[in-house]
Amino acid sequence: MHNIVEPFATRAATRNGRIVFPEGDDPRIIEAAVRLAGAGIARPLLLGEPESIRRAAEAHGLGIDGIATLDPYQPDLTIRVRNFLEARKPGLTSDALDEMAGEPLYLAGVMVEAGEADGLIAGAVCETAKVISAALRTVGRAEGVKRLSSYFLMSVPNHRGQGRKDFIFSDCAVNIDPSAEDLAEIAIASMATADKLLDEPARGALLSFSTKGSAAHATVSKVTDALTLVHQLAPELAIEGELQVDAALVPSVAARKVKGGKGVAGDANVLIFPDLNSGNIGYKLVQYMANADAIGPFFQGFSKPVCDLSRGCSVEDVVSAAVILMATAD
Repeated sequence: MHNIVEPFATRAATRNGRIVFPEGDDPRIIEAAVRLAGAGIARPLLLGEPESIRRAAEAHGLGIDGIATLDPYQPDLTIRVRNFLEARKPGLTSDALDEMAGEPLYLAGVMVEAGEADGLIAGAVCETAKVISAALRTVGRAEGVKRLSSYFLMSVPNHRGQGRKDFIFSDCAVNIDPSAEDLAEIAIASMATADKLLDEPARGALLSFSTKGSAAHATVSKVTDALTLVHQLAPELAIEGELQVDAALVPSVAARKVKGGKGVAGDANVLIFPDLNSGNIGYKLVQYMANADAIGPFFQGFSKPVCDLSRGCSVEDVVSAAVILMATAD
């Protein structure tokens, strides 16, 4: 697993929850499951045709004795998923129900919703949109949540020459162009996430190409409006905006550009991006140019834990995602 998640391994092992992997015949998922089970961190359940899982495991020299598997294409299971969806989402066509019932993502979601698994991890094969769609139709949103979002747990190995520093980056995977109201909800959720994962108090920055009125544009107004809403809804949070990235992260720049505020400028550890363009580009730049670990994306707003993987994920990424999923599950 990545170094950033090692402190959470004990917490995850104490829970030792059941994680369902709907892409159970992917070799990366199989190897991660073997590691998770062997370390006592989680009890993985691999969905897929048993023979396909066995062949994939053998081809990569993996022994899967003791790893639970389940064939999602059994008629009783597809009927179960179909009935669940028909009751949950009236109006779906018969063809749509049949298609979803034959997709392991939906069975995984049904199992999580029923309490038969503590969370699901997917995305090694399926696109993010498919993972979200299946989870929305099965797990559903948490009470009071209007806007789903996501976060990455980022670990920069040598931040500004001062050693490792960890961050929450949000939203880098879900919302293309969030409104001010959406952005405020994303910010509040991300601050709560940071309280669970970071070893220092959460300090949030709503990012922009402008700092404190240095530029005027509708996209800047969206960020300032979001900050106003956050201060109204959660005045206790240490969050500031609108801030350019340098003003958010570099004390000397913050001293020149920002007067007053909540002590966030120059020392932010929760970065809230104004749209998906900036969020996706931002986390990947840091990941590849600063050699940072990027764990996630994890979703915020589902009623039960759901994690999306990058299709380029490594075994280490899968193991780390499982650790964080179990360590932060309510």
